[in-house]
Amino acid sequence: MNEEEKVLRAAFGRPTKKQERFLTADTRYVGYGGARGGGKSHAIRAKAAYLAFQHPGIQMLIVRRTLPELRENHTKRLLAVYNVFPDDMRPAYNDTEKAFTFPWGSRLKLGYCAYESDVLQYQGQEYDVLFIDEATQLSEYQFRWLNACVRGVNGFPKRTYLTCNPGGIGHTWVKRLFIDREYRRSESADDYTFIQARVWDNAPLFEADAGYRDALRRLKKRRGQKPLSEIKEAARQQADYVRQLQNLPEVLRRAWLDGDWGVFAGQYFGEFSEEAHVCAPFPIPDEWRKSAALDYGLDMLAVLWFAVDTGGQVYCYRSIERPGLTVSAAAWAVRGMTEETIEEVIAPPDLWNRRQDSGRSAAEIFAENGVPLVKSGNSRIDGWLGVKEYLKADDGRPRMMFFGTCTPILRALPLLQHDTHNVNDAATEPHEVTHSPDALRYWCSRRQLWPEANTMPGSNPFLRRVVHANGEVGEDYLIGGYE
Repeated sequence: MNEEEKVLRAAFGRPTKKQERFLTADTRYVGYGGARGGGKSHAIRAKAAYLAFQHPGIQMLIVRRTLPELRENHTKRLLAVYNVFPDDMRPAYNDTEKAFTFPWGSRLKLGYCAYESDVLQYQGQEYDVLFIDEATQLSEYQFRWLNACVRGVNGFPKRTYLTCNPGGIGHTWVKRLFIDREYRRSESADDYTFIQARVWDNAPLFEADAGYRDALRRLKKRRGQKPLSEIKEAARQQADYVRQLQNLPEVLRRAWLDGDWGVFAGQYFGEFSEEAHVCAPFPIPDEWRKSAALDYGLDMLAVLWFAVDTGGQVYCYRSIERPGLTVSAAAWAVRGMTEETIEEVIAPPDLWNRRQDSGRSAAEIFAENGVPLVKSGNSRIDGWLGVKEYLKADDGRPRMMFFGTCTPILRALPLLQHDTHNVNDAATEPHEVTHSPDALRYWCSRRQLWPEANTMPGSNPFLRRVVHANGEVGEDYLIGGYE
């Protein structure tokens, strides 16, 4: 062991058996983890340091989803561990660039990717090695973008290392590549290695756990003829961290303690499945009651169209998302996609807020452009509970089904996560997957009636009258709808 290796071993400690496998894995893609407490982030920091010494001049990037997570999990910890290096080995940190530069030219940059648009900050950059910490918190789109940065004509190894737990918006693509090992197009099984690590594999975690140490002392006193390995195993079950994981709801416990990839930890609509909720498109009968719901912001317009049959069965038969539209353009987009006669368009209450610059509301502008809106309920929790009621399967059939052509809502609904601060609410991040589910929530927040009689189509597909005889737009929008 040379001097540099001695410094690294002193700084990062002796790796666990699973961490040792991670440090020596040499396939193009290496996945590590599968449960909480497996020492994933520590393994990334150690691997980056070893590569920096082994390949002078190598360029590396560590990515976490958010900047605060990056700072707490890597920046502060790397600064602390590098501080014990000898002066001639200590890397310099540039806070503006968020990068460590080693004396022999190796460079380790720290980055984040909270939104899909954040990938643009890495456009044109080249790295030899990419580390994605908690990869299941990133979408496949983000992963593909970041992974495209791993390139170059030098002789350094090109690697992408991912740590992960079950759950999160990236659960499906990580599970496909590393757990199910289902490969498409140019993907090759030989390029992928997965190392399952759970809390039981992390001996240093237990050594620092007060509950484990106390239990070990108690159990040793009444050890009897039991082997020490059995005593330690029993003490691990009483560790504070393990008990925290054991007290989680079943789905989270199976994912974070057992490392069970068969569950989708954190998914808000666990009852949703394509098999149960998606059907082939068919012509909607004229007599069925039809309505729509929208979520609007300048970043995205999301609209869903619904039909209710004479028995109360609901079908979401159309779904669109359009970014960058002004209010009037959004109204015309809704009209352009609505050829049939619908009874109402449901929208969130904030669209009735008057703007300070013009004194007008978005609801008024929608109405002026031929799309009168009706206010949805204002409670997020009640709205989500309404969605769950429609999605639950009674007698094997849910009350709401989706046409297979409704791509935006079918893409977003499985990705919606629980809010970490309120288990009854859905997370508002990543924001790009919330638009269509919010429109669904607005629709489900209102009482929906079954069709009673045939509708009479007119020149305007929206039945509620918005223009008075004198040609002026009525102000019924101020109370949340037109009668």
